[in-house]
Amino acid sequence: MIERYRRRESSVEEALIYLAGVSVWRVEDITEALWGTKVSPGTISNINKKAYEHIEAWRTRPLVGSYPYVYVDGVYLKRSWGGEIQNVSILVAIGVSNDGCREIIGAAEGMKEDRESWRSFFVWLKERGLTGVRLIIGDKNLGMLETIPEVFPDARYQRCTVHFYRNIFSVTPRNRMKAVAMMLKAIHAQESKEAAREKARQVAEKLKEMKLSSAAKKLQDGIEETLTYMDFPTQHWTRIRTNNTIERLNREIKRRTKVIGAFPDGQSALMLVCARLRHVVGTQWGTRRYMNMAHLSRPEDDLLSDIIAG
Repeated sequence: MIERYRRRESSVEEALIYLAGVSVWRVEDITEALWGTKVSPGTISNINKKAYEHIEAWRTRPLVGSYPYVYVDGVYLKRSWGGEIQNVSILVAIGVSNDGCREIIGAAEGMKEDRESWRSFFVWLKERGLTGVRLIIGDKNLGMLETIPEVFPDARYQRCTVHFYRNIFSVTPRNRMKAVAMMLKAIHAQESKEAAREKARQVAEKLKEMKLSSAAKKLQDGIEETLTYMDFPTQHWTRIRTNNTIERLNREIKRRTKVIGAFPDGQSALMLVCARLRHVVGTQWGTRRYMNMAHLSRPEDDLLSDIIAG
């Protein structure tokens, strides 16, 4: 019952923030369509202040406990700036806690996905209590990569394999993509990092034979940072080698915000994104166990022994 109320509350907040993101002249028509009566832009503004307070309290809440795995990404939205339409980046972080559940641990305006934006974002997460980070999963971004060792020196980086494939596809002819995709997947289907490295070497040679030297170079230059997940429990591999869990959220965010077009400012964009994220948290997404974290604290040999004995 409590969770149902929270989901309903977050949906109302999302509707109100949506109204804050549209042109003032449309507010009365939209509220009449939604609730059967016209609500003035001033009233919406006053109600939004309360909605903002609730969402901001959720967005800046203290983080308790450890989050061994953290997924990060940025989603671009449109905003008005000095009479022009520009991109604004909302940086999002999802953590997997020690109980194996996913939690949205951060969302902040990043303007651009540059070094300073990522550093501020990571420092903000750490100041709110983010600890125990062992692996950060995301797309390759130089600004992000430079700040991980600085803010989380004990954490390692896993480049999303799906984004890595897309990067190689950018220099691959369309009629060769299916064959190349199968070759790339074979690398990450290996049983160990050593075997994956050897397979990557073979695939690079094959790409060169196919006259795809640019694809071969991208493979050779980036393969190592896509294999970090192999140093973690095998039971977690399919979950931590891609950024899919946050990519799905980004698609949902874009679906809910594209009807607005351009936000009047970055704050309204951030608040609507957070309202949507808060709503998602109230569903099974945030309550269902995503992975068994017991595997992270026990040696692989012990786990194998249990399987054989069972």
